[in-house]
Amino acid sequence: MVAGAIYALVAASFSIIYATNKFLHVAHGAVLALNTYFLYFFFTVLGLNFVLSVLLTMLAAALVGFTISKFYKQLRDKQASSATLLLGSIALMIFIDSLILLLFEGNTKTIGLLKVAQGIELFQAIITPLQISIIVLSLFVLLVLSLFIKKSRLGTTLRAVADTPEQAEILGISANQVYTASFIIGSIVATLAGILYGLEHNLAPTMGIKLVFTGFAAAVVGGIGSIQGAVLGASLFSLVENFGIWYIPSGYKDALVFIVLFLFLTLRPHGIFGFKNKIPL
Repeated sequence: MVAGAIYALVAASFSIIYATNKFLHVAHGAVLALNTYFLYFFFTVLGLNFVLSVLLTMLAAALVGFTISKFYKQLRDKQASSATLLLGSIALMIFIDSLILLLFEGNTKTIGLLKVAQGIELFQAIITPLQISIIVLSLFVLLVLSLFIKKSRLGTTLRAVADTPEQAEILGISANQVYTASFIIGSIVATLAGILYGLEHNLAPTMGIKLVFTGFAAAVVGGIGSIQGAVLGASLFSLVENFGIWYIPSGYKDALVFIVLFLFLTLRPHGIFGFKNKIPL
């Protein structure tokens, strides 16, 4: 359940960016990792208050998202194809991973906010207070995000551009501004997932790779662009991983995720909540 909650946040953040921009932002995992390292720097290295450190990390995430959106805008302005955007994203991922190594070195880091506490038994499983907090906070963020997308003015413009960007432009909505907003929001939500992950695990420069690819797979299975679909897809993968290792070696649990993804791509390529030619943001 803990992994599923974090996957859901990553999937939701990925969906927001993909739904509006219509290409695979594969550098999303590197952005998640970089911003989580910022929390380590503010809290562990500088010794700032944890809440202040989180707020500064969110500000850094917004600035990173803004900067990345401008990088992609330069490519769009030059009429770059989807393949070029994908290659640009791969290059960006490599650059950010190298930047993490340059700034923080390659050894693992620990945020060290909470000490390990004794777990409690719940439905024949052991869960710690920290894990309960991660699940509750993840669900709260997903609820707020869903309400924001459905009810707020900015959420409405995001859905308009995700659906038909040409008509949105006719109505006076700036697609470029929406693209920027989607990267800022997506980066912040992904950073929250990274923070929650970092509270329980060590930080490593490549930590975002597993999270973002599982999150992407969850978004596809749920219906890419759908917040509810992201939650459902992430929950499905969490169950597959946890129950699958009862029958096969744990080293193969990542393969189970992509087996499920392959089945959905074959049988229902638009996902559970997805529809052909429509982004259900």
